[in-house]
Amino acid sequence: MKHGNRYVKYALRAVMVIVLMAMVMPEANACKNKNKRPKNVIYIVGDGMGVSHVYSSIVVQKGKSQFLRFPYTGFSRTYSANKYTTDSGAGGTALMTMHKVDNHHVGMSSDGKAYCSMLERATKKNKKVGFVVTSSVLDATPASTYAHVRDRKSFDTISMQLAKAPFDVMIGGDRDHFLPDNREDGKSPLDTLANRGYTLAFTMEAMEMTKKGPLCALLTDGDPAAADARDDMLSRSVKKALDLLKKSKDGFMLMIEGSQIDWACHNNDFKHLRAEMEDFEKMLKIVLDWAEKDGNTLVVVTADHETGGLSLPDGDLDRGKNEYNFSTGGHTGVMVPVFAYGPYAQNFTGIHQNIDIPDLIWRAMFK
Repeated sequence: MKHGNRYVKYALRAVMVIVLMAMVMPEANACKNKNKRPKNVIYIVGDGMGVSHVYSSIVVQKGKSQFLRFPYTGFSRTYSANKYTTDSGAGGTALMTMHKVDNHHVGMSSDGKAYCSMLERATKKNKKVGFVVTSSVLDATPASTYAHVRDRKSFDTISMQLAKAPFDVMIGGDRDHFLPDNREDGKSPLDTLANRGYTLAFTMEAMEMTKKGPLCALLTDGDPAAADARDDMLSRSVKKALDLLKKSKDGFMLMIEGSQIDWACHNNDFKHLRAEMEDFEKMLKIVLDWAEKDGNTLVVVTADHETGGLSLPDGDLDRGKNEYNFSTGGHTGVMVPVFAYGPYAQNFTGIHQNIDIPDLIWRAMFK
């Protein structure tokens, strides 16, 4: 029996080693090559997503939330150039261009100076570039990657600027604004895109069949539906974007937005918010699994602002339930979270200005 007990002890030790390795491996992989410049960046924006929104999702996921996979976290201060509380135009511009601007401006100062986005600049470094959103491709956050206007509602101008953008992948909704009959200027940005060699896709099936870029997929006539009615649009689009962009030998930069977190909270609709956060979690798993396997991709998640003044006064952790209150139907000025994974992720801890986030990404890749 002594020998038997010794073997049992060895077996238990072996099991413990395996368990401990399993526990530390995700963090080890997340920190792999942490001082080596990332070849790729995946930059994710939860529009309107504050700390309470994130924690509500952690509760719903019963401790299995993808947010818990990020080894480094921080905060971002979101005020705009002229307001305590930013709108999405100024918030998106700050996150993409490293410049604070007045509310309602996109990629442009109040005196008309155009600011290039980090994505536009990355194309000049031979990076493949793209974005995926669950809103109109002309909405404030995606527009801040390529557009330069004083009014975020200048859709005719913004759509023509999109048609001339140097991007490899553009996926979202709102085909209507690209049709001449729906425009004051009568122009056709779709013709401009086609003449530049873009594959145009108007259904997810057509998008998924696309074998090479550049691709512009306008998957809905107007704004996309809510998460529970859009047939995994976000996850399927992100998979296609990664499939196309990963072919670049020089790497890529992909911006992803969970756009309707904001919309749900403007309506104080917690059921819609929960669906959007579950959709966001599914997308995060795809991205983090891809980045972990690749080992040379920096993933950064943040928000342009908080929406709804959401609080969670109580809940049930075992059942994954939240009690909730909204204090407003608009945006608030509170700080929003920042999450980072992969090479240089350790630089994103602390309290930052929103304009610091793209600067840190740029420095990680090129400086």
